[in-house]
Amino acid sequence: MIAKVSCAALLGIDAFEVTLETDLTRSGLPAFTLVGLPDGVVREAKERVFTALRNRGFKLPPARITVNLAPADVRKEGSGYDLPLALSLGAAAGWLDPALLSGWYMAGELSLTGELRPVPGVLPMAVRAREAGAEGLILPEENAAEAAVVQGLRVYGLRDLGQVVRFVTGEESVEPARVDVDALWQERREFLVDFSEVKGQEHAKRAVEIAAAGGHNLLFIGPPGSGKTMLAQRIPTVLPPLVFDEALEVTKIYSVAGELPRNRSLMVARPFRSPHHTISDVGLVGGGHYPRPGEVSMAHRGVLFLDELPEFKKHALEVLRQPLEDGTVSISRSLVTLSYPADFMLVAAMNPCPCGYLGDERHECTCSRRSVDNYRARLSGPLLDRIDLQVEVPAVPWKDLRQAGGGSDSAGMRERVLCARDIQAQRFADLPAHRRIHTNAQLSGSALEHHCALDATGQEFLGQAVKRLGLSARAYTRILRIARTIADLDGRPDISTPQLAEAINYRTLDRET
Repeated sequence: MIAKVSCAALLGIDAFEVTLETDLTRSGLPAFTLVGLPDGVVREAKERVFTALRNRGFKLPPARITVNLAPADVRKEGSGYDLPLALSLGAAAGWLDPALLSGWYMAGELSLTGELRPVPGVLPMAVRAREAGAEGLILPEENAAEAAVVQGLRVYGLRDLGQVVRFVTGEESVEPARVDVDALWQERREFLVDFSEVKGQEHAKRAVEIAAAGGHNLLFIGPPGSGKTMLAQRIPTVLPPLVFDEALEVTKIYSVAGELPRNRSLMVARPFRSPHHTISDVGLVGGGHYPRPGEVSMAHRGVLFLDELPEFKKHALEVLRQPLEDGTVSISRSLVTLSYPADFMLVAAMNPCPCGYLGDERHECTCSRRSVDNYRARLSGPLLDRIDLQVEVPAVPWKDLRQAGGGSDSAGMRERVLCARDIQAQRFADLPAHRRIHTNAQLSGSALEHHCALDATGQEFLGQAVKRLGLSARAYTRILRIARTIADLDGRPDISTPQLAEAINYRTLDRET
């Protein structure tokens, strides 16, 4: 008898349907064959499933068993096929009616005692099951809340194999898992940090506000202890909150990567990722034998903070160029080519020189001009080309450290950022879908010329600045984008000389070349 059970496999952050077909025949010698491009974990399912069935009191007759995972030309991996394999074996053996499994999607790992263990990637599976019009989705109890975020699909979280059999045969009634998405949305965590805690550095806070308002990438340059990391860690407190579709997209990435916290069914806050500078290029952009999301995808819709930027491997930094440009990262392997979303705000920090004290009035720099040049040469021009704001963060004077107040706070900064984002949303609302942009950082070509047009005074001022400071063409474009965002923060429809002057001030490395 042939039994079929529907399950799903992951391809990037999406899932596609997999039909698990089991044929059990008593003719010939007993054997077990698993086909359909299974990986090692899937092939080991035989031992887990057979032992779990035996320990739960379900018997299989000696038979020749063939299991096919269709479509057979796409690689299957993970332990989520344990549960559908166990039920299909039962249906093929005759002690479970195959009709009872029709229309259900299921996934779950089995322990040797038959208990269900959670598996990654159930949110994309739930989306796929809903699109297929499934009867429902059967999962381990720990995965139920995550999948129940998908509205219009009944999700059942069960404890063990015996309960699953009793449920599908109607011997036990189980209520579908429910998640109050509206209540979850209202429970967005309060931030434990605030910009008011950063003493001084009002110039850097202003740069953060501009970067958050326009979606610009940002580089802090300053000596050790000047507050670069403190500033970066507080940037999520001023970014606009996630909308539901963005939260669902971020949650799918964390679900696929297996990093979604067990007590959280939806990521409601923008991610903040801060990998160590020893990270490899695979860890940064993703990859592996079967590609997994990297830090750039884990930071999707949030902030990727790279502290001590020149200390990162040069090759690892260079692979950032494509995701910074396209908002996605494509990973090609011999078996598959996948694309993961990677639309993040890059925030980086570096010292001005190897010893860290170049330009610091309180410490003497011990670096030669050559060592300073070699240090900065670790950052390529194309990478710096994608960082709009380059901001000096000097050491904080003692009088600022003693002040009781912290200057600008996150609430006030966030309010101004939201107003600027609203202006940009209205400005770009009429663009066609294939040219849709959301922030000033994405302006280019004709859109840049149209929305960043300068009057005669502004053109003269910027032209003189380009000549006097030796600014490059890429710096010119960045200055226009930054000036457009500054004008939005100031509530001005046009770019004038004060906005251009401030924008030029945020191109530190260009002014020094």
